[in-house]
Amino acid sequence: MNVHKTEEEWRAILTPKQFEVLREKGTEYAGSGEYNKHFESGVYHCAGCGAPLYKSTTKFDSGCGWPAFFDAIPGAITRHTDKSWGMTRTEIVCSNCGGHLGHVFKGEGHPTPTDERHCVNSVSLKFSESDK
Repeated sequence: MNVHKTEEEWRAILTPKQFEVLREKGTEYAGSGEYNKHFESGVYHCAGCGAPLYKSTTKFDSGCGWPAFFDAIPGAITRHTDKSWGMTRTEIVCSNCGGHLGHVFKGEGHPTPTDERHCVNSVSLKFSESDK
């Protein structure tokens, strides 16, 4: 992790919802995020630190209500075991700042090369067309 900020520093640069999701591992309501049905060409970056995370070519419509990707830019995300809510899931965070992005689900049968769905909160992302 390259970016280290205090809670106060994060609160100063993030919106309250971004802080809740990126720093406190919250989630946004299904279908409420600006990038759920967004399919322009470009790159999705971490809303906390600006690190590139996902290329638009890996985004697909999974019907889950959150932006879904089948793979990340190499080295951009880190996986952790998440045992909250009485289940075991794979949490994904930004490798650069540790910001919570969402979770990875495998084996759901989506027609993707990795058989994975990276279910990412829109509020954790910022899109840029300039990084095509």
